[in-house]
Amino acid sequence: MSVSQLPPKPLSTAIAEPDRAPVVEGRVSQKGQQTKAAIVDAALRLATQVGLEGLSIGALAELMHMSKSGVFAHFGSREELQISVVHEYFHQFEQEVFYPALSQPRGLPRLEALFANWMTRVAVEIQSGCIFISGAVEFDDRPGVVRDALSTSVKTWLSAMHRVVMQAQEEGHLSAQADAQQMSFEIHGLILALHYEARFLNNPGSMARANTGFAYILSRYGTGE
Repeated sequence: MSVSQLPPKPLSTAIAEPDRAPVVEGRVSQKGQQTKAAIVDAALRLATQVGLEGLSIGALAELMHMSKSGVFAHFGSREELQISVVHEYFHQFEQEVFYPALSQPRGLPRLEALFANWMTRVAVEIQSGCIFISGAVEFDDRPGVVRDALSTSVKTWLSAMHRVVMQAQEEGHLSAQADAQQMSFEIHGLILALHYEARFLNNPGSMARANTGFAYILSRYGTGE
């Protein structure tokens, strides 16, 4: 029963305690948001191990020491849970990779910071897994809202990186004739290859080769000065 469905208070109580109901409702709402955030955080940790498809209300309930109905009350469906995990992963990605790079000057310093931050995150994900990559494998041929959430997140990130590349051109740090879209594609390809080489094939030196590859890309698209 929601607060709005509760029986009305006696008039004397309502007059004496006019502010209590909104405070209680606010506390209940805040607690619910905190619980949902904790569930999503646990679901994200679990998804890095078992994938988005491996998520289940039952597994989360056990992990959170909650009932299945208690977990389900925060999500209308399993798909809603999966989408919440995708959004949380993207939020963390922004906080760790993109926003810190914005503190660097426009142009090459920002692009280099972006790649360095991305590499730092990949170093962790080689062990824990990447939702974007595992999700692409799971949902590449499965149209629906979860696939849409994944593809939209990745496209948003790649568009942001493309803008940083174009800013480097505008600042004169990269050749004005360079194909910014192609350069962004090659940088993204480095990261995908790194995940495959380091996580799946366990090839030593993969991180160093990715850094060498990035330096080579910068030299090819540079101004030549």
